[in-house]
Amino acid sequence: MIAKLRKLRTVSTFDVILISLFTCLAVFMSLPIVFIFNHAFKPQNELFLFPPQFFVQQPTLHNFETLFLHASNAMVPFTRYLFNSLVVVSLTLISVIMVSTMAGYVLAKYNFHFKQLIMGMITLSLMFAPETVSIPRYLVISGLGLNNTYFGHILPSLASPVAVFMLVGFISQIPNDLMEAAKMDGASHFGIFRRIILPLSVPAIATISILTFQGVWGDVETSTLFMQKEAMRTLPFYVNSLLSGLQNNVAGQNMAAAAGLLIFIPNLIIFLLFQRKVLETMVHSGIK
Repeated sequence: MIAKLRKLRTVSTFDVILISLFTCLAVFMSLPIVFIFNHAFKPQNELFLFPPQFFVQQPTLHNFETLFLHASNAMVPFTRYLFNSLVVVSLTLISVIMVSTMAGYVLAKYNFHFKQLIMGMITLSLMFAPETVSIPRYLVISGLGLNNTYFGHILPSLASPVAVFMLVGFISQIPNDLMEAAKMDGASHFGIFRRIILPLSVPAIATISILTFQGVWGDVETSTLFMQKEAMRTLPFYVNSLLSGLQNNVAGQNMAAAAGLLIFIPNLIIFLLFQRKVLETMVHSGIK
């Protein structure tokens, strides 16, 4: 107990100021999150108060009841959109992690012909915005006959240049001595990948999982371009179509607030679960 008190006494004034500044910054940056939660539970009369109220005065669940009632009267039930989103996100996450880690491992630890060309193409692909490749993606998906299938949702996200680029940089820092020792013990290439590369790459994998989840969960393009059947479209498409139809509808803004919170919550949960691993990605040297 005395030792702990001595440590508290050694805190300098600069440390106190720095902690206070970062605390204020954290509170300030959390204000949008607090507003989203409060806004979703505001009754209709509080949504249009002037000046706007930051905190809800009389919280209600009527916004969510209205949203689900509206969805139940639609041609496709709300649960179908949610189910499609969960399936697409889960399969895409698994696929991107496996493809990106294997590609990153090979590019980081093996020498072969055209390696620099491949790395150059991956780096070049980072410069293109997703909108610039929408037409080629549509031609590929249609040519393979993947319209109105779950794989049509997954394929556009399967090749992730950001994930491969990040993993190449991370895996290249893992000492080659570990791999050589594993080879001397009789480990195969897949054994090295499974027992050494994957466990040490967990921080980077967590980071690309967050990026992939955010991109896929909020993606509207695949449902708009590749899915003609309403039953194969995802929750973000439904919410986007709902919001676009409510732009001039005052009575429907409560549904828009509730739908916005439903889309935001999964992103928040995933970030909170993996935020420590994201920080480790930036400071991790490949081995502890």
